[in-house]
Amino acid sequence: MSDWKKAYQEGMGHFAAQRHTDAVAAFRRALEFDPRKTDVLHALAMALMHTGALDEAIEIGNRIVELDPEDPFAHTSLSMFLQRKGLIPEAEAEAAKARLVSWKLELRKNPNAPPPEEGFKVLQ
Repeated sequence: MSDWKKAYQEGMGHFAAQRHTDAVAAFRRALEFDPRKTDVLHALAMALMHTGALDEAIEIGNRIVELDPEDPFAHTSLSMFLQRKGLIPEAEAEAAKARLVSWKLELRKNPNAPPPEEGFKVLQ
């Protein structure tokens, strides 16, 4: 098993045990091997959110979107981080992006997929 994966799995163990500060440290170690691993970036952003480091979680969420603009989870996560920070219009905009990206991905598999529902609200 590669070193980044060992650090990532260690971080996931800490995260599952709600040791979010330890998870952040492990995910940072994993990213030293490859800072473009979006799975690790996702995990780091979520762990940061749980430690209250919302600005950094938002920064990492934006980095994931740069690396993979078609990742609906990146937009969903950003929406959560923004909402927790009290930036509701921005959170709703990210939630809408997540729905649109998901719909585009669905259209590739199912050209007759209905559009996302109107009036979607960010979960509180």
